[in-house]
Amino acid sequence: MGAQRLDAFDLQHAIPPGALVPPESWHTKGVLTIRSADRVTSRLRAIAATRFALCCLASTLLAGDPAAAQRPADTVILGLAAPATSVDPHFFNAAPNAQLSAHVFSRLVERDARVQLQPGLAESWRAIAPTVWEFRLRPGVKWHDGHAFTAEDVAFSLARAPNVPNSPGGYGSFLRMVKQVEVVDPLTIRLHTKQPHSLLPTEIGYIAIIARHAAQGATTEDFNSGKAAIGTGPYRLLSHTANDRTELARNEAWFGPREPWSRVTLRFLGNDAARTAAVLAGDVDLIDQVPSADLARLKSDPRVAVSEIQGLRLIYLQADFSRDGMLPFVTDGAGQPLPRNPFRDVRVRRALSIAINRQALAERVMEGAARPAGQWLPPGVYSHDPGTPVPPFAPEEARRLLAEAGYPEGFRLTLHSPNDRYPNDARTAQAVAQMWTRIGIRTEVAALPWSAFSARSARQEFAMRLLGWGSTTGEASYLLANVLGTYDPSARRGASNAGRYSNPALDALTDRATATLDPEEREAMLRQAVHMASEVVALIPLFHLVNAWAARSGLRYEARMDERSLAMGLRPAP
Repeated sequence: MGAQRLDAFDLQHAIPPGALVPPESWHTKGVLTIRSADRVTSRLRAIAATRFALCCLASTLLAGDPAAAQRPADTVILGLAAPATSVDPHFFNAAPNAQLSAHVFSRLVERDARVQLQPGLAESWRAIAPTVWEFRLRPGVKWHDGHAFTAEDVAFSLARAPNVPNSPGGYGSFLRMVKQVEVVDPLTIRLHTKQPHSLLPTEIGYIAIIARHAAQGATTEDFNSGKAAIGTGPYRLLSHTANDRTELARNEAWFGPREPWSRVTLRFLGNDAARTAAVLAGDVDLIDQVPSADLARLKSDPRVAVSEIQGLRLIYLQADFSRDGMLPFVTDGAGQPLPRNPFRDVRVRRALSIAINRQALAERVMEGAARPAGQWLPPGVYSHDPGTPVPPFAPEEARRLLAEAGYPEGFRLTLHSPNDRYPNDARTAQAVAQMWTRIGIRTEVAALPWSAFSARSARQEFAMRLLGWGSTTGEASYLLANVLGTYDPSARRGASNAGRYSNPALDALTDRATATLDPEEREAMLRQAVHMASEVVALIPLFHLVNAWAARSGLRYEARMDERSLAMGLRPAP
């Protein structure tokens, strides 16, 4: 069989089960050249075998690293796929930042590996009136510099969190219902809400508590330098080098159980092969986002122990709704800007959604490390809507919808994606681009490092973007308030709504749901909101990740639904 020129990457028909077209054969203009299916499969197997062999060779070389061999037994290094953009715990609501913050700073309410609420700096909490929550604080807690922790620090933190300058997506939405913060005494604080708000303890658990005496007037850079990074968490900050590593030391005065690790290094290893090699060599003790291409082999390798759990993170696509007229990175077939924003038309959004073969993405691009999604919560989670299925793969219907919307010849589009933030993020974007090209939306992919991508996305510089969102509250309102809520800093809504989608009816339903104290009534409203968002294709869900970690032999990691990689979850194997 000779070479074939395909108009698109048709995962359902052109590629047999088990085969995965390697990234180096993808063209950003959405055209792919392959040879026979058998030869593609053979080549991929050879690539995978060679890649793993190189990892093993690299691990052998790394094993000879004197620094690795001489590390004390009570020190650990975590190899992380995505870097934190700041030490400032209020700067950016992103998982890499939150996992760094969790080592240094504490919260009133914490969450365990299955996102269940646990006491933190607050020993207890209760609603003493329909719109008043009281938190009793833990006595005897000290800041890393020895100062006493009090309710004044809590009040200061809650005032600062929504107001960090230049934040690309902060924490204001968690405090949108808080009307007044009342310091009753040094160990008691009351939060008065605008209306009954059942989720306040859950939401307050996202706000890191910082030291008033150290952070008064401090900038985000003061946290990055360590000057203001004084916490009450299990580890103290020693140093932070952007896009490289963060060094931590055990907090001997921590109020929780004594940590077994005297020193912790959070090391950024964005390259998948490098992470695999590093853990096989023992150069690092734990890696996250285990590369899907290596997962099966690592599970059978005695040098490591793999832990997995169904995650809460949705990988999705979000269009730009911030303007009615011409969009950047969208043109007609001749390269001329379109006079209006095509994504304002729900028929276009539906066409883009049903042109995607989600099962193929999950099975082949993600190699089984994901589950197809039609909404942002996986089955079995509170407020998942059984009446909102995974959208069908229907490319012919997609073409009809495009023609009905006035685009019978389609148009040109650039899909922007990070290339170092989520597992297979750029590869997923490439596959989606090929599927869209097949229905006439000739799509190019621009993949950027997360640090650059996140800043540009927050400024609405993209027409279409690939993103991820982990609903770590374990319910639907977290995304509704942050990602789909109308962007309104004064109302502290829509902090992570990079596409600037706005639906007042959806906002109102979200508010009614979160004000409903009865859990069954609240769940019914949230399911209604999930279905409403799906019907209008407010975002395009792709799949939910399965979270995986690999620890070196002799260690075990407690897999977390919120995907955080924490030294506090790494322990010697029993």
